[in-house]
Amino acid sequence: MTAQSERRALPWVRRIKSKRLLLVLGIAGPGIIAALAGDDAGGIGTYSTAGAAYGYDLLWAMLLVALALAVVQDMCARMAVVTGKGLSDLIREQFGVRTTAVVMLSLLAANAAVTVSEFAGVAAASEVFGLSRYVSVPLAAAFVWFVVTRGSYSRAEKIFLALSLVFVTYFISVFMVRPDWLAVARGAFIPTFHADVKYILVVIALIGTTISPYMQFSLQAIIVDKGTKIDQYMLVRADTLVGVLLSILVAFFIIIATSATLHVRGIFDVQSADQAALALEPIAGVFAKELFALGLLGASLLAASILPLTSAYAVCEAFGWERGLQQGWDDAPIFYGLYTGIIVFGALLALVPGIPLFLLLLLSYDVNGILLPIILIVMLRLANNRRLMGQYANGRIANTFAYGTAIVLIVLTVLLLASSLLGLGT
Repeated sequence: MTAQSERRALPWVRRIKSKRLLLVLGIAGPGIIAALAGDDAGGIGTYSTAGAAYGYDLLWAMLLVALALAVVQDMCARMAVVTGKGLSDLIREQFGVRTTAVVMLSLLAANAAVTVSEFAGVAAASEVFGLSRYVSVPLAAAFVWFVVTRGSYSRAEKIFLALSLVFVTYFISVFMVRPDWLAVARGAFIPTFHADVKYILVVIALIGTTISPYMQFSLQAIIVDKGTKIDQYMLVRADTLVGVLLSILVAFFIIIATSATLHVRGIFDVQSADQAALALEPIAGVFAKELFALGLLGASLLAASILPLTSAYAVCEAFGWERGLQQGWDDAPIFYGLYTGIIVFGALLALVPGIPLFLLLLLSYDVNGILLPIILIVMLRLANNRRLMGQYANGRIANTFAYGTAIVLIVLTVLLLASSLLGLGT
């Protein structure tokens, strides 16, 4: 497969080069795209749950997550410009087939869980407009499969992005609702802990949605595809850090908005899009539900289109299998099989009768957070390999934050399992 054909295979790479998309985003950096990718249906659900359940008490955790995200994103960008290879390629070359298989299984599991959350987002949004999930989810699954495989994704993507931009209104809503900024500052700089299982779940989900594994694979692939050279690394780093800042600001404002509108009203458990939409009432009034639903639908369709494709591409790249949408089914059966299978799995699970949709958004990123240490530790070993990275190998600060994130997630997972088994802190 030529480099040119590989570029045609990735609509999520082509979008970086779209002039219209750059006008929408304002800045043309892959770091910005990758960081903002976490603000999808699952991210919105997780941040809304954090604000409603614990008010401003988890803002301090988001500051630490922001530092960890900056380190991890910069680590991926550095590996891309130094080696000129994607993350899947490096894992296979440096660790062999067995380790690659473990990492790819973790990536598939994490991405499949997030894909479920995207179709749950579609279901929640459609039910606001009175359309049953049993109609909307199959239609959405068929639609995203068709627009990607038939090459019309770039046009649909612009519509999804426009709908997703609805969530910019959170910034305006926060200032209209006039939160207690002193309480916001205390929440951001004074750690507060709660001894219950839900608190652990929410913290794991916050990390999992903000430092999502697929973001790292896509970021490194995009930088490699752009042909970025080592002398451009400082520009790449600046782009990466701006992306992290924007992503964390979105998360902060969603948490603050839901704290100031839901938590203060005694709505501690967000169970529906109707409840989450209350955070937009200060700006949208009686149309808050519809505005929220449109944004949720756009974010869900965008991510549901991208995630299965990036998963299939990363796995096939890792094992040297034929990949890319320019290939036919006969030439790349594993690629198309993985892509289709993830979509079908996500849609079917979102259709389980009685399943709470907003809880599903949260739990999907708990799976992400639990599996993240596996991928993170492998990335750290690559970034610390001086034969591979030379003078650009990780320093102490980067290792401290990245290993610290992995250790925190492992400890939280153990605490979660122990609490569940012992029936504590419910």
